Amino acid sequence: MSIPEDHPRYKSLMVRERLADAVERGLVNPTGLISHGRGEAYDYMMGERSLEPSLRAERTAAAFLLKARNPVVCVNGNAAALDAKNLIRLTETVPAKMEVNIFHRTEERMELLISYMESEGAKDVLGRNPDERIPGLSHARALCTKEGIFDCDVIVVPIEDGDRAQALVGMGKVVISIDLNPLSRTSKSATVSICDEMTRALENISNFVEELRGNDSAIDEIIKSYDNKMCRMDLIECICDTLRKEA
Repeated sequence: MSIPEDHPRYKSLMVRERLADAVERGLVNPTGLISHGRGEAYDYMMGERSLEPSLRAERTAAAFLLKARNPVVCVNGNAAALDAKNLIRLTETVPAKMEVNIFHRTEERMELLISYMESEGAKDVLGRNPDERIPGLSHARALCTKEGIFDCDVIVVPIEDGDRAQALVGMGKVVISIDLNPLSRTSKSATVSICDEMTRALENISNFVEELRGNDSAIDEIIKSYDNKMCRMDLIECICDTLRKEA
């Protein structure tokens, strides 16, 4: 489909086309399109920009990743289709491990996603041979690797299932979610709830990692002073302000 670059919704339409293509290729489950559309509605209400509370959470995410012993960036179908390059950049910038973990799991789809991330430049992607399970989950997202998700202390989970986010927090992990919906179970459960469009969030976190690296006192102060509930409430208030102005 040819979309003129001067179209006011050019970027959004291109993302939709990319996701539709990913469904055809088997990378994204068709239900992932529903998830994307729901998130995009919140992005409209945010003015399609990174708000101050989002930036605050992204800066804190960078601080936690720099302090981590074994950080992991988790990738599902939607995340891979939306921005493989920035997912890879984040793993290289921290550095962190990458593990593919999906809800609608088949061995064929896992291989498709891991091979796709490798074709985009990712190295040593985990997930092909799960040897552990996340406690408390009965579905296939419980499958993981000991080297990655199971033994990590900090994990980035873009576009996450709420029950798995809760289970990861229950394991004592610092869970950094990227979810445009501040009211989702994921956002309510995470240690650091980033309510921002995924590409913006990944770019911001990587930039903050580069800015904060080596500044241990700043990193410690950011983590100490961060209040996730307050940050999420501030984000909701920003959305309400936008709606009031439009009204």
